[in-house]
Amino acid sequence: MLLPKHHIQSSNAVTDIIHESQFQPAGVDLTLKSVHAFKNAGKIDFDNKERKISDTEQLEFKNDELHLAKGAYKVIFNEYVRIPSDAAAFCYPRSSLLRCGATLECAVWDPGYEGRSEALLIVANEHGITFKKNAKIGQLVFVKLVEPAKQLYEGVYKGENK
Repeated sequence: MLLPKHHIQSSNAVTDIIHESQFQPAGVDLTLKSVHAFKNAGKIDFDNKERKISDTEQLEFKNDELHLAKGAYKVIFNEYVRIPSDAAAFCYPRSSLLRCGATLECAVWDPGYEGRSEALLIVANEHGITFKKNAKIGQLVFVKLVEPAKQLYEGVYKGENK
């Protein structure tokens, strides 16, 4: 079951929002805080003993705008999210982003996760895309678990980008 707007607002699951209009009937819009270009390759293994997250370089907005060429970028959202023990969340690209030839890829947000999350922005449009600072790029949708999780997220990304 998806959690409605009033439940998300009253639970304080999403803070540091830009404007109340971000709360939608079945989720909350996530906005663009920063964009980062990848500088090198990463490495992924089974147990994270050899994990190496790619280094990135933050790109600067000029006059509150940033034009991105075709490619892959890391984005950080403005909003700080706290996933309750009886919920999980999924992030989807806003339809305007898709209509401009770009998309957003996110992982599952587990019960107990909190942080200012990151996602992968893929610009497929040959002409690129221009973003205004704080643009709405994704919608976070919360789903209720059939019972509270017995184990909460305690991974390395908990509390990221405070």
